Amino acid sequence: GGAKMAAGSGGGPAARELFAEGLLQFLRPAVRQLDGHVHAVRESQVELREHIDSLATELCRINEDQKVALDLDPYVKKLLNARRRVVLVNNILQNAQERLRRLNHSVAKETVRRKAMLEAAGGYPQGLPGK
Repeated sequence: GGAKMAAGSGGGPAARELFAEGLLQFLRPAVRQLDGHVHAVRESQVELREHIDSLATELCRINEDQKVALDLDPYVKKLLNARRRVVLVNNILQNAQERLRRLNHSVAKETVRRKAMLEAAGGYPQGLPGK
């Protein structure tokens, strides 16, 4: 009884498959766009880390060249702490981007599978027998 009831709800299996297909088509561009944004943020994080490294090196050089006792160590430590946080954020973004890529791959695979099921079930008009 449960299978018959499930098949009857929502306009039948073909209608549910069409809805799922539409949902997948809707999700794919959003996932790709999000992946692009994450990639751009990761690139800017790498650039920021390089600037922090450069600034820390320059501060150390200035500190060594100073005749006057100017203690720049606290600033260097703050920069290195900021760099560490940038690296942590970059790792988080990298993991998120990897999950997005896997999701995008799954969505694409599911779309292909559902199209094949619809064609096999005759969900598309003029389906050729034996294909």
